[in-house]
Amino acid sequence: MAKFKCYSVRLKTLVSISEKAYKATAFDGSTAIIPKSMTFGEDYDVSKSEAYWIASFVLEKSGLQYSCKKSAWFDERGNMLPSYRITRHSPEPKQALKENIIDELKKE
Repeated sequence: MAKFKCYSVRLKTLVSISEKAYKATAFDGSTAIIPKSMTFGEDYDVSKSEAYWIASFVLEKSGLQYSCKKSAWFDERGNMLPSYRITRHSPEPKQALKENIIDELKKE
């Protein structure tokens, strides 16, 4: 199964120019031809402008303005793969107590 790393790219326009390509225009005026197979849909979390998920290796070769802040992984069918992080917790070592008696619970 192929996986593609994609970035959320805010675009001024994304226009279909053929069956297989889009013409993307960024807000700084830069333009690029993006294959439709490497565009994985719209990013609906962005509210102020339209943003699209585009494969990272296509963006690196194009002269289009983009940011690496928001990324996700997609499979070849265009489904977003779940993202998670594994963190390990290592507790601090504590010194052993000589007496393990709690005064409030001690019987007299």
